Amino acid sequence: MIKPVEHGGALDRAVARYGGKAQDWLDLSTGINPEHFPLPALGEALWNRLPDEGLFQRTLETARLYYGIAETAPIVAAPGTQALIQLVPTLLPASTVAIMGPTYQEYGASFQAAGWNVVECRGPDDIPDEARVAVVVNPNNPDGRVIARKDLVELAQRLGARGGFLVVDEAFADAHHHVSVAAEAASLPMIVLKSFGKFFGLAGLRLGFMISNPLIAERVKQRLGPWAVSGPALAIAGQAFKSRTELTDFRARIDLRRLGLSGVLERSGLKEIGGVALFSLVEHPDAYAVHEELCKRHILVRKFSYAPEWLRIGLALDDAGLRRLEEALETISRLKT
Repeated sequence: MIKPVEHGGALDRAVARYGGKAQDWLDLSTGINPEHFPLPALGEALWNRLPDEGLFQRTLETARLYYGIAETAPIVAAPGTQALIQLVPTLLPASTVAIMGPTYQEYGASFQAAGWNVVECRGPDDIPDEARVAVVVNPNNPDGRVIARKDLVELAQRLGARGGFLVVDEAFADAHHHVSVAAEAASLPMIVLKSFGKFFGLAGLRLGFMISNPLIAERVKQRLGPWAVSGPALAIAGQAFKSRTELTDFRARIDLRRLGLSGVLERSGLKEIGGVALFSLVEHPDAYAVHEELCKRHILVRKFSYAPEWLRIGLALDDAGLRRLEEALETISRLKT
């Protein structure tokens, strides 16, 4: 039996255990931007009709521009990247998959459920010869590790020679465009996954994209079937992708929040060992106790069963949230001295 995967964002469970109302909690447990991108006005027809092909194609055109890929590059829209993560293991007969970890645990669970032998590796040089597929989250969740573009290209070519492919999850690359390998995917045995919800702060929309070569893209498109993504989701994404001025300001606010978080962590004596624009990874010898004390103060961060000395802390929406976190950490520090 496959164990359920632990995730951030389980605010309902925290409320049930520690009390209070959900709106009174400061949820810093996810990698989702706490500010959502401005929503456009949507016509009623979008809610009343199935999404037409024209809407699909217009959204995919703006997505190609946003992700910096060729105007003919194959791209597939899906109801969230999680749907794609569970579909990818079915594209080949079960064999061995190498997952660079520790990382997002749904990859291991999905491949294992499909009958694959799952091997965790630390880097491209550790991938065993029998692996037909490899998975790299880039930048990585939770430590922010980045694998260079040339190394990913070489790895994809190596796997392709075995009849396999490379999966590159770029869920957190929107704020780190320089690491993206999406522009290479159309000509390689490679699948690049893009999350819309994290950077744009619209995880509830359930929208993701896959960029790959024509053969893989067509197979995935056929498996998803017609109308895989809602009309409102397509319209919202299409508008966001082309809002250049708003995107510049939006990114700047993420950077300011991240600087603010790093400042709080430094002043609180928490050792920052990694992360990305949307979260920090810290190390503490008594991380579980810190997590518990924060929960008692209705602040939720992410702990890890496989790394009990780690905590992942997301961005606060505003200065009030940052002050609340800093005051809580100061109180916890005094309790332990």
